[in-house]
Amino acid sequence: MITGQIKSQIDQIWETFWTGGITNSITLLEQMTYLLFMKMLDDAQIRQESKASALGTQVSEPMFDYGTWHNPDTDQDVPMADLRWSNFRHFEPEKMYRVVSRDVFSYIKHLNRGKQSAYSRFMKDAVFMIQNPRTLVKVVDGISALDMNNRDAMGDVYEYVLGKMAASGTNGQFRTPRHIIRMMVELMQPTLDDTICDPAMGSAGFIVESAKYVQEHYKKELAKKSVKEHFRNTMLHGFDTDATMLRIGAMNLMLHDVDNPQVAWQDSLSADNTDTERYSLILANPPFAGSLDNDAVSKSLLAIAKTKKTELLFLALFIRSLRVGGRCASIVPDGVLTGSSKAHKDLRKELVEKQCLEAVISMPAGVFLPYSNVSTAILIFTKTNAGGTDKVWFYDMKADGFSLDQKRNEVSENDIPDIIARFHDRKAGEIERKRTDKSFLVPKSEIIENGYDLAFNSYKETIREKVVFEATDLIMNRLHTTEETFLRGMVELQKMLAQ
Repeated sequence: MITGQIKSQIDQIWETFWTGGITNSITLLEQMTYLLFMKMLDDAQIRQESKASALGTQVSEPMFDYGTWHNPDTDQDVPMADLRWSNFRHFEPEKMYRVVSRDVFSYIKHLNRGKQSAYSRFMKDAVFMIQNPRTLVKVVDGISALDMNNRDAMGDVYEYVLGKMAASGTNGQFRTPRHIIRMMVELMQPTLDDTICDPAMGSAGFIVESAKYVQEHYKKELAKKSVKEHFRNTMLHGFDTDATMLRIGAMNLMLHDVDNPQVAWQDSLSADNTDTERYSLILANPPFAGSLDNDAVSKSLLAIAKTKKTELLFLALFIRSLRVGGRCASIVPDGVLTGSSKAHKDLRKELVEKQCLEAVISMPAGVFLPYSNVSTAILIFTKTNAGGTDKVWFYDMKADGFSLDQKRNEVSENDIPDIIARFHDRKAGEIERKRTDKSFLVPKSEIIENGYDLAFNSYKETIREKVVFEATDLIMNRLHTTEETFLRGMVELQKMLAQ
């Protein structure tokens, strides 16, 4: 979460774009991302150069070498040094604007040295839309002042700018908070053997966090060429119907050393998506509402849940897309847990009876503020096509480390570490927990008897203490005594006033 000084700095950059004529929020985010990308490419090389200097070596495959680059758009050679943020930020305004809009922007569009990749595909149609040198200088100065050390700056900026987009009433997108994404990734613990997908990827938060988790936990294994190739090219998959989000996601992934993720424009619910038993792990926060072309929805999804509700259709998609043994963690609105329609019940029955439903984590409504106050939960299941649900683990999250209001300030109360610890110990440490606790196990038979209801409160036990009140005659005697005392005081006061 962004707080304090950085929030103020982003507000100033936002205002600069607006006064410079870019008032569409998604366009603003896209243009800001291009500039952040330029800076972070240079920052990464500065770190590599510093490390190489300390070791007395050279940077291997530098993003910016020390010669010239041929700009295919202008058919001219450009000094590589001019393309680096740390250099062009000091140019006078007219030169900075010319170099950035013509050369640096062209350079980031043609990265990967001409190789075809998700990044190059989505950048092909990118347009630099900052209209004048003055606006560019102010934005570059603002971004240069941001403290990006030890911080996922891209994620921070996306989260805050998308929050401003929601607050301003433009565009329907909202971002899953990074700490919730990280929690879900740590619950699922992706490995190098996984093939991971987010069919509603947005700015690629789940895919990026999965990549970071694998990089953190499998450093030695990633040194092997075959493993690295899988990580860069075939491990991570994502789809979306917003070309701008795909472009932003591709840049975000490239900054995390994923050169060629399998991300593409696709309506995941349509018949065009034929993914079946393809992935071993799905992490997602699919849209809960929005436009839906009923005629285009895949019939194989309607066979699982005949409905127009996207949240149910996406769950059906996850079941179809997973391999047997594949796992899924998805955010769903509370209605999925308790909805009374046939489609709701059929889908819950599918998860409980035909798959292996493992966990339901209820989250407080304020988790998605300032974007939305919807109440949500996380469903975790494994695809088996043969049942396997034994006991389902329920957890009632009360706090996520931030205030549950529009400000979302950091607070000390945080259930997330407890959720992760209890989930991974649920087959041992959770067995004896009582229904009065914040987490407990519920047998499959009880869920079936309860109509496949998956709400935490349906199984929580509430202890009611007997309250014994005073007898009415004692209360009345006390009232009479109080009244007598009051009247005596009135008499005394009247005497004093009469003197």
